[in-house]
Amino acid sequence: MANNSTGTVFTVTTFGESHGPALGCIVDGCPAGLPLDIADIRAELSRRRPGGGGPSTTRAEADEPEILSGVFEGKTLGTPIAILVRNTNPRSGDYDALKDLYRPGHADWTWEAKYGFRDHRGGGRSSARETLGRVAAGAVAKAFLNTQGIVIRSWTSSAAGVDAPAFGSPGFDIDEVEKNPLRFPSRAGADRVLTKIENLRGLGDSAGGKVSCRVTGLKPGLGEPVFGKLDARLAAAMLSLGAAKGIEFGAGFSAAYAQGSANNDRPIPRRSSRDLPPGVPDLDYDTNTAGGVLGGLSTGMPLEFTVAFKPVPSIAQKQETVDRSGTVRELVIGGRHDVCVCPRAAPVVEAMTALVLADLVLLSRLDRANS
Repeated sequence: MANNSTGTVFTVTTFGESHGPALGCIVDGCPAGLPLDIADIRAELSRRRPGGGGPSTTRAEADEPEILSGVFEGKTLGTPIAILVRNTNPRSGDYDALKDLYRPGHADWTWEAKYGFRDHRGGGRSSARETLGRVAAGAVAKAFLNTQGIVIRSWTSSAAGVDAPAFGSPGFDIDEVEKNPLRFPSRAGADRVLTKIENLRGLGDSAGGKVSCRVTGLKPGLGEPVFGKLDARLAAAMLSLGAAKGIEFGAGFSAAYAQGSANNDRPIPRRSSRDLPPGVPDLDYDTNTAGGVLGGLSTGMPLEFTVAFKPVPSIAQKQETVDRSGTVRELVIGGRHDVCVCPRAAPVVEAMTALVLADLVLLSRLDRANS
């Protein structure tokens, strides 16, 4: 049984393969009357679009979205929103030589082990191009979250062994993120990473990295205990991305080496008022080691997490593998591939975050009788 849908109230189903006729999504549960222009979707797709130079793949796709349903005169109807993006430059012939081979580091063998059959052209649904539908749906979710004052920003926080300055520290510049092809929050750091990536490209190799995300504007108490916790939902969303191998919130794995006296976020009164139940104090915290989540619920502090991505497995070096008969073979992977996935993964991380948050915001309206 396939699972290509996510969400409880704000639900999303993605469809399509890397080298099929088209990809897209169906968004259901979006409230009616939400202003939504195709330019909103086009802008988000352009951020993950290949062919942008720098460390990205050379696959040149326009990624032009079509809204097939659910929107009329610039507003959502409350009915399913179908968004389609046609593949116009797949070049499937690049993969003919790999039809009977299992590429190292890819899902070729595992998909065939599950289904007994696979689309060898770019990996089908296991391709990173599948995220196109997620980003299109994320654009709808972002439009809704904007009406709630919720802002999501992501950036490459590490790539090819170069770490970016931490958020808020000297040298960190959030405005720089969309000004360089690495989405690095430091121009000097971006130049260092780009040099390393171009060297790796010349060697036919690739690099891993990390994408960090920060969300502001969340009210306290967002999340659904116990199996629908905010951090659990986000972790599932991020680890559903093909190249994602880990996630940490706030202090993350470093908390394993800390003491409670240093790791605890101390509550302090907040100066600004919020819409909270009578008798519930409005609190801030002196630190944010928890990343804005306690007990699976938002604290009202910025939500902060980082996702680790493995190196792109499609490399141009000669590698050893096996074919369908189990015979050891050598292969060189052709086609057009990223050297580092992080710059294009950043908008996908934002999209998945938006999908989770939109769903939880709508679910939160059921929390209390007077909501």
